[in-house]
Amino acid sequence: MAEQSLPEFKGHEAIEADIKQLVAEIRKHEERPETRSLTGPEIIKKSIQSMTAAGQPAQPSEPSSGPLPQYAQSAPAETKLEVEYLLDVAFHHGIAKANAEAARSSPFVIDAFHDALAGKLYPELQKRGILK
Repeated sequence: MAEQSLPEFKGHEAIEADIKQLVAEIRKHEERPETRSLTGPEIIKKSIQSMTAAGQPAQPSEPSSGPLPQYAQSAPAETKLEVEYLLDVAFHHGIAKANAEAARSSPFVIDAFHDALAGKLYPELQKRGILK
Protein backbone atom coordinates (compact mmCIF):
# COMPACT_ATOMS: atom_id res chain seq x y z
CA MET A 1 0.00 0.00 0.00
CA ALA A 2 1.45 3.36 -0.99
CA GLU A 3 1.83 5.88 1.79
CA GLN A 4 -0.17 9.06 1.23
CA SER A 5 2.07 12.11 1.27
CA LEU A 6 1.18 14.81 3.75
CA PRO A 7 0.98 18.41 2.59
CA GLU A 8 3.99 20.53 3.47
CA PHE A 9 2.89 23.32 5.80
CA LYS A 10 6.14 25.26 5.95
CA GLY A 11 6.16 28.23 3.62
CA HIS A 12 2.37 28.60 3.67
CA GLU A 13 2.01 31.55 6.02
CA ALA A 14 -1.71 31.94 5.34
CA ILE A 15 -2.58 28.43 6.51
CA GLU A 16 -0.15 28.70 9.45
CA ALA A 17 -1.99 31.79 10.70
CA ASP A 18 -5.32 30.03 10.24
CA ILE A 19 -4.07 26.95 12.11
CA LYS A 20 -3.56 29.13 15.19
CA GLN A 21 -7.15 30.35 14.95
CA LEU A 22 -8.32 26.82 14.21
CA VAL A 23 -6.60 25.51 17.35
CA ALA A 24 -8.52 28.06 19.42
CA GLU A 25 -11.80 26.90 17.85
CA ILE A 26 -10.88 23.24 18.43
CA ARG A 27 -10.25 23.97 22.11
CA LYS A 28 -13.68 25.64 22.40
CA HIS A 29 -15.37 22.62 20.80
CA GLU A 30 -13.46 20.16 22.98
CA GLU A 31 -14.93 21.86 26.06
CA ARG A 32 -18.52 21.49 24.87
CA PRO A 33 -20.32 18.32 26.01
CA GLU A 34 -22.14 17.92 22.68
CA THR A 35 -18.88 17.75 20.71
CA ARG A 36 -16.77 15.59 23.03
CA SER A 37 -17.63 12.40 21.12
CA LEU A 38 -16.48 13.77 17.75
CA THR A 39 -13.46 12.23 16.04
CA GLY A 40 -10.44 14.34 15.12
CA PRO A 41 -11.50 15.11 11.54
CA GLU A 42 -15.07 15.80 12.67
CA ILE A 43 -13.96 18.32 15.32
CA ILE A 44 -11.67 20.00 12.78
CA LYS A 45 -14.55 20.31 10.32
CA LYS A 46 -16.83 21.69 13.04
CA SER A 47 -14.12 24.20 13.99
CA ILE A 48 -13.58 25.25 10.35
CA GLN A 49 -17.31 25.84 10.06
CA SER A 50 -17.26 27.95 13.24
CA MET A 51 -14.34 29.99 11.92
CA THR A 52 -16.00 30.67 8.62
CA ALA A 53 -19.60 30.82 9.84
CA ALA A 54 -20.70 28.57 6.97
CA GLY A 55 -23.27 26.87 9.15
CA GLN A 56 -23.24 23.61 7.18
CA PRO A 57 -24.01 20.57 9.37
CA ALA A 58 -21.00 18.38 10.16
CA GLN A 59 -21.04 14.89 8.74
CA PRO A 60 -18.44 12.23 9.44
CA SER A 61 -15.74 11.95 6.81
CA GLU A 62 -14.81 8.60 5.40
CA PRO A 63 -11.15 7.74 4.81
CA SER A 64 -9.95 8.48 1.30
CA SER A 65 -6.84 7.76 -0.72
CA GLY A 66 -6.75 11.23 -2.31
CA PRO A 67 -7.38 14.80 -1.24
CA LEU A 68 -11.15 14.39 -1.59
CA PRO A 69 -13.43 12.60 0.87
CA GLN A 70 -14.56 9.13 -0.20
CA TYR A 71 -18.11 10.23 -1.06
CA ALA A 72 -16.75 12.85 -3.48
CA GLN A 73 -14.60 10.38 -5.45
CA SER A 74 -17.48 9.67 -7.82
CA ALA A 75 -18.40 13.34 -8.29
CA PRO A 76 -18.06 14.92 -11.73
CA ALA A 77 -14.53 15.99 -12.65
CA GLU A 78 -15.60 19.65 -12.57
CA THR A 79 -16.71 19.30 -8.93
CA LYS A 80 -13.50 17.51 -7.93
CA LEU A 81 -11.42 20.25 -9.53
CA GLU A 82 -13.41 22.90 -7.72
CA VAL A 83 -12.79 21.25 -4.33
CA GLU A 84 -9.09 20.81 -5.12
CA TYR A 85 -8.90 24.46 -6.17
CA LEU A 86 -10.51 25.51 -2.87
CA LEU A 87 -7.93 23.43 -0.97
CA ASP A 88 -5.17 25.22 -2.85
CA VAL A 89 -6.69 28.61 -2.03
CA ALA A 90 -6.92 27.63 1.66
CA PHE A 91 -3.26 26.68 1.80
CA HIS A 92 -1.98 29.70 -0.10
CA HIS A 93 -4.43 32.45 0.88
CA GLY A 94 -6.15 31.20 4.04
CA ILE A 95 -9.27 29.35 5.08
CA ALA A 96 -11.47 32.44 5.17
CA LYS A 97 -10.72 33.35 1.54
CA ALA A 98 -11.27 29.76 0.40
CA ASN A 99 -14.54 29.56 2.29
CA ALA A 100 -15.71 32.85 0.79
CA GLU A 101 -15.13 31.36 -2.66
CA ALA A 102 -16.76 28.08 -1.61
CA ALA A 103 -19.86 29.99 -0.48
CA ARG A 104 -20.62 30.64 -4.15
CA SER A 105 -20.70 26.89 -4.79
CA SER A 106 -23.19 24.15 -4.10
CA PRO A 107 -23.67 22.76 -0.58
CA PHE A 108 -22.03 19.52 -1.80
CA VAL A 109 -18.84 21.40 -2.78
CA ILE A 110 -18.78 23.29 0.53
CA ASP A 111 -19.19 20.09 2.51
CA ALA A 112 -16.59 18.22 0.44
CA PHE A 113 -14.17 21.15 0.83
CA HIS A 114 -14.60 21.19 4.61
CA ASP A 115 -14.17 17.42 4.81
CA ALA A 116 -11.09 17.47 2.57
CA LEU A 117 -9.52 20.34 4.49
CA ALA A 118 -10.17 18.59 7.80
CA GLY A 119 -8.60 15.45 6.38
CA LYS A 120 -5.49 17.37 5.33
CA LEU A 121 -5.16 19.27 8.61
CA TYR A 122 -5.80 16.32 10.93
CA PRO A 123 -2.37 14.64 10.55
CA GLU A 124 -0.61 17.99 10.98
CA LEU A 125 -2.58 18.82 14.13
CA GLN A 126 -1.81 15.33 15.48
CA LYS A 127 1.87 15.84 14.74
CA ARG A 128 1.80 19.14 16.63
CA GLY A 129 0.14 17.46 19.61
CA ILE A 130 -3.08 19.47 19.29
CA LEU A 131 -5.30 16.43 18.62
CA LYS A 132 -4.88 12.81 19.61
